[in-house]
Amino acid sequence: MRTFLIGGLLAMAVGCGGPMEQEQEEESNLASEEAPLPNCTNLPTSVTRYYNASLTAVIGERGCSCGSYVNWGRTSKYYNVRDNC
Repeated sequence: MRTFLIGGLLAMAVGCGGPMEQEQEEESNLASEEAPLPNCTNLPTSVTRYYNASLTAVIGERGCSCGSYVNWGRTSKYYNVRDNC
């Protein structure tokens, strides 16, 4: 009887691990997906980010620049929206 109980508990412990491993595998697949780049054909504007309110030191840029997507640097609350082309 004691062997039967230990065997049953062992079977339950092994059975509980299966779905958890499957969920972890699905999460890793989702993390590897990338979002498509926006179509910048007719969008000539970008947002330039600056270090301070005087807008003298550029620290990053996001948006479309002459048909290409631009994404570099850092963001901040100081910015300027401009038409590039």
